[in-house]
Amino acid sequence: MVLCLAEEESMNFSRRTVLGGAMAGIGGVAATSLLAACGSSDDAKDTGNATGDVTFGSNYSDNVPKTAMANVISGYANGKNVKVNTVDHNSFQENINRYLQGNPDDVFCWFAGYRMQFFAKQGLARDISDVWAEVGGNFSEALKAASTGEDGKQYFLPFYNYPWGVFYRKSVWQQKGYTPPKTLDEFKTLCEKMKTDGLIPVAFADKDGWPAMGTFDYLNMRINGYQFHVDLMAGKQAWTDAKLKTVFDTWRGLLPYHQPGANGRTWQEAAQSLLNKQSGMYVSGTFVGEQFSGADLADLDFFAFPEINSEFGQDSVEAPIDGFMVAAKPKNAAGAKELMKYLATGPAELAYLKNNPTNVAANKTADTSGYSALQKKSAELISGAKHISQFLDRDTRPDFASQVMIPALQTFINKPDDVDGLLKSIEAQKKTIFTP
Repeated sequence: MVLCLAEEESMNFSRRTVLGGAMAGIGGVAATSLLAACGSSDDAKDTGNATGDVTFGSNYSDNVPKTAMANVISGYANGKNVKVNTVDHNSFQENINRYLQGNPDDVFCWFAGYRMQFFAKQGLARDISDVWAEVGGNFSEALKAASTGEDGKQYFLPFYNYPWGVFYRKSVWQQKGYTPPKTLDEFKTLCEKMKTDGLIPVAFADKDGWPAMGTFDYLNMRINGYQFHVDLMAGKQAWTDAKLKTVFDTWRGLLPYHQPGANGRTWQEAAQSLLNKQSGMYVSGTFVGEQFSGADLADLDFFAFPEINSEFGQDSVEAPIDGFMVAAKPKNAAGAKELMKYLATGPAELAYLKNNPTNVAANKTADTSGYSALQKKSAELISGAKHISQFLDRDTRPDFASQVMIPALQTFINKPDDVDGLLKSIEAQKKTIFTP
């Protein structure tokens, strides 16, 4: 295995920085070089056989997932050479379109659902139905559906998924006598108690633009239901609908309980607030556990986002599915297929989870006997959900998520009083983007 890191990775671009360049019509060169594939050099020949070099575009840039993915690829070695091109996670996502239209790696990391379908429809991903014909028995029908494009063919291979919930430290809650709230009113009461106890009720961060989307998604699904949320993400509902005003008005009422200065804080820094027992709760995915270790990780727990509207209860769970796709024209198609078949196995997924035990395996044959209490609870929450959402920036068009919703939510966090003006602005931009 050869690790090939893009030179710009160390620059640690934020979503806002990259977007600023893209939206101003500059930064094209930076974006292209940032996601330059390992295969862009002359030594990446099109061998056309399964034992030749395969290039692998990875967005696993943080230390824990990066090490975990390295172990996965190492387990594939057996004389095969996989060249890993690791790029900062946010930069990878924001520049994926240029990357796929340029000189992409043979296999690359991506997400299920709408975001996968978007690139499949653009002809920027390879049909891997032949891989699914061999490994499909390892996955549920729901996962297959999430891996299928609009044309009925498979373009994605699921690796793991993870739920979003409200995380807390068990030791702190035991000491203070807190119990998980089931309704929004109970949640607010708990927040008030935490404030009197000297805690920041809810750790909060949105410097990278996407973390606050999780809170929005849950508020929208809890208030208006899963179907409305999906239709909204697909551009079929108006953002000026009174239902959205209710969502943002509800959120505005919760902001005083949130950690201030969120737009200047990364999710990792917010997680540290929870780790250091400065905050009582944190709305996040289970990846928050990457900031914990040892006894601290064992002390981490979560509960489902509270009910707001009894019509929908807590029937929807945000549980994004991460996995892999193949470039439309891989330099080594045979090698890419063999690598994908390996990534579809239980041992490959467990090799990842061994180093990053904050997720649950997608492969239904994977040995889960070694799951931690957090993983078991995650699997239980996902399996018991009536609806699974993928996350705002995965359930809608990439350009709408990055160019409209990131700045919109950051604006709301800074100035939450002009909800009507915000929604009118989102709707106007949505019409421009979604209109054929």
